[in-house]
Amino acid sequence: MLRSLYSGISGMRGFQTKLDVIGNNIANVNTVGFKAGRVMFKDILSQNISGVTAPTDENGGVNAKQIGLGVTIASIDTIHTPGSAMTTNVPTDLRIDGDGFFAVSPNADGEVAYLTRAGNFTLDANRNLVNADGMFVLDSDGGIITLEEGVTSFSISQDGEIIAVDEDGNAEGTDIRIGVVVVTNPSGLEKVGGNLYRGTTNADLEAIIDLIGEANDPETGSGSIISGQLEMSNVDLTNEFTEMIVAQRGFQANSRIITTSDEVLQEVVNLKR
Repeated sequence: MLRSLYSGISGMRGFQTKLDVIGNNIANVNTVGFKAGRVMFKDILSQNISGVTAPTDENGGVNAKQIGLGVTIASIDTIHTPGSAMTTNVPTDLRIDGDGFFAVSPNADGEVAYLTRAGNFTLDANRNLVNADGMFVLDSDGGIITLEEGVTSFSISQDGEIIAVDEDGNAEGTDIRIGVVVVTNPSGLEKVGGNLYRGTTNADLEAIIDLIGEANDPETGSGSIISGQLEMSNVDLTNEFTEMIVAQRGFQANSRIITTSDEVLQEVVNLKR
């Protein structure tokens, strides 16, 4: 069979994956804390028709003759550039201005933790700070955050400390700080749904709970926390629709390769009638 037939098939598969990623990006254009993905391609191993001939005193060198065997997916990267800020003026809506992730846990002991950039937090009936799925937001020590009785209102400083206001209107620091985790390779994190990431060995994370620190820390490079704002998706619709056109035309071009290869094979079959 013609090599071009299989090259066209590999190209269609690659661009189909690219369209899948673009579709997911566009679907999450308004998802809080969402990070867009991108598809990178690489060529498959080439077949040598003839090898390299070294030059001599009498003859010049000859380059190799190689035929490529198609394309495959090199990587599907998650782009961790910051998204735009949306002001909500809700005290429990938090945005990290810089590097870092919030740490949340489905258990009160905080042994299992996930990372997120979505800071749409609320207080539950037990005065615990939780995310939209009821997971506990962890402080800089890895514990859950609970406001004491008698606190009528509060604010959150840029270093993540919760400033409580009591019934008499007195403001006082609680020494409770929102935990922030700085990841060496955020693209190595695994998406688990619900705006959550899970640590992997390529993200330099053995235990998230051991890496929780404070916000606005120059030693770890963590960003500051902005209260009353949310980080929106970093999806650029202009870029996504442009890439969609490129992927569509690439898919069509590879399908034309298959059609042309099929016509050539048909002519070969019809040589003997």
